[in-house]
Amino acid sequence: MKEENQKENQVNLDELKEEVLKVLKNCYDPEIPVNIYDLGLIYDIKLATNGDVLVIMTLTSPACPVAGTLPIEIQEKLKEHPMINDARVEVTFDPPWDYDKMSEVAKLELGFL
Repeated sequence: MKEENQKENQVNLDELKEEVLKVLKNCYDPEIPVNIYDLGLIYDIKLATNGDVLVIMTLTSPACPVAGTLPIEIQEKLKEHPMINDARVEVTFDPPWDYDKMSEVAKLELGFL
């Protein structure tokens, strides 16, 4: 029975992660026409079986003009999702973001390939 519950929770966490990624892929830095996930701004996503989500992210620079608003906007969009109980977004600059963190799609979109 315990093993079945663990499997069920794992399936739920997999589904939750998929939904979190959908939300993140619909969030954009207003100055860059690529979503924050493909830009490589998302460093970690921590999920709890109760639906709580913690996103660790960075910005392209500490002086980013949306540093005060983008993380809050992302957090609010996550909280609006019906599968998410609560969401927190933490910003870190360790390690600093660089172009190598971008997906191939982002690099192509921005003309780096």
